[in-house]
Amino acid sequence: MEPSSLRIIRDEHATLAAMLRSVGLMVERGPGADRQNFFDVLSAMLFYIDEFPERLHHPKETELLFPRVARLVPEVRELIARLDREHARGESAIRELQHLLMAWHWIGDSRRAAFEVAARNYEDFYLEHIREEESVILPAALKVLSASDWQEMDAAFETNCDPLTGRYPRDPVYDRLFTQIVTRAPAPIGLGTSN
Repeated sequence: MEPSSLRIIRDEHATLAAMLRSVGLMVERGPGADRQNFFDVLSAMLFYIDEFPERLHHPKETELLFPRVARLVPEVRELIARLDREHARGESAIRELQHLLMAWHWIGDSRRAAFEVAARNYEDFYLEHIREEESVILPAALKVLSASDWQEMDAAFETNCDPLTGRYPRDPVYDRLFTQIVTRAPAPIGLGTSN
């Protein structure tokens, strides 16, 4: 039976990838007639990325998964070191993207291109990051980690409870955020059209 932490990691990766693709779709479509909705939804989506993957998901990979795999599979140590560095830069990268979005919103279209380029680069970078974790690190972990390693990671990852994965009830603290994203963002994340 697959460890629950592995399923959670994959679910969270899938949710994050869908969120990144939705951000990309919104950027491609542009603000349209309802600029306020566009910026509100993008802002909510970027806040989600900062709040869930950056604060809940990455620390557990960095503190629990990566050190164990690096210790037992020396040939992936260099990749793990790079993924760890990417995690360390993740919070500042998403904050920079949020800043560029606000600059576009408040200063105007002269700042649009900078946000668009940064958003595309961030999406490409992150999707490759996820691909490397899923194609190299997770298979290695499955081969070498012990039952007690998986139990500890299962207990830690089971506390994440990201409602956008579709497996958990909504947390009242984040209800407004998720309602905003789900009802107003375009598919594959939401039910809206983005403008």
